[in-house]
Amino acid sequence: MTYVLVTGGAGYIGSHACKALKIAGYTPVTYDNLVTGWKDAVKFGPFEEGALSDRTRLDAVFAKYQPVAVMHFAALSQVGEAMSEPGRYWRNNVEGSLTLIEAAAAAGCLNFVFSSTCATYGEHDNVVLDENTPQEPLNAYGASKRAVENILRDFEAAYGLRHVIFRYFNVAGADEAGEVGEYHRPETHLIPVMLEAIDGKRPALTINGTDYDTPDGTCIRDYVHVMDLVDAHVLGLKWLEAGKGSRVFNLGTGKGFSVREVIDASRAVTNREVPHSEGPRRAGDATKLVSGSTRAEAELGWEPKRSTMAQMIGDAWNWHLNGHYDG
Repeated sequence: MTYVLVTGGAGYIGSHACKALKIAGYTPVTYDNLVTGWKDAVKFGPFEEGALSDRTRLDAVFAKYQPVAVMHFAALSQVGEAMSEPGRYWRNNVEGSLTLIEAAAAAGCLNFVFSSTCATYGEHDNVVLDENTPQEPLNAYGASKRAVENILRDFEAAYGLRHVIFRYFNVAGADEAGEVGEYHRPETHLIPVMLEAIDGKRPALTINGTDYDTPDGTCIRDYVHVMDLVDAHVLGLKWLEAGKGSRVFNLGTGKGFSVREVIDASRAVTNREVPHSEGPRRAGDATKLVSGSTRAEAELGWEPKRSTMAQMIGDAWNWHLNGHYDG
């Protein structure tokens, strides 16, 4: 078997990546401490419980499976929490990633696919973001991801560890077959929060900020379907296996949707009203984050074919109604 170590493989994006890897002929090995992930999401390969900070455990897993690559998703990722608890983000995201990277290099596993974020760019008014946009993160989440990118470059220079870095935009939707989906507790992402509000499982959605410099006053984000996203990660793995050099790719559609536009789309897809109220801005939120890059399409052959707002909300709604890990 050809093993790939997937950190955070019991989480939202990681579990979808495991499915994509299985379809592509790899055997994903999920490494997760289950703090934010779910054991029921591990369906496509073996599971190894452990923390990124546990070097002894990591060394044992590398020795057991001898993976050809690492896909690194495990991280804390909530902007509000990153603003209020920055130390937790630096400790978990940076120290944990450094331990993982050291273990990979020591094991001779020198292909590394890293889940980064467009949050490394920060606020650039009226600019669509490409891979050369200056990185000026607004919070410890984006800053910690940028730090890991720098670590990877240093380890390439020292040990030949080649990497593909994906800086992606807002991820939405779920596996079309309903085997895995988005499930966080607490949930903070716009679309699942909105669907829970529609279904009466939480209070009304709060729009965080209505005074942004945008056409309707709400912030704008570029959304990509989770299955399109993980397809890109498999293409990134194949890029490295083909002997190509380290590379950074944005993953987005180039289209931005405001919060109010997402609400309108949800009403159309579900045929239900979206209960919502208005509140103040969240600290650390940028006005507009939209990808201006086509590098992934041009060089990897990636096509975000599922990333229409209607399909992302429709697949998320199907998961919401039918697929929760807690039943």
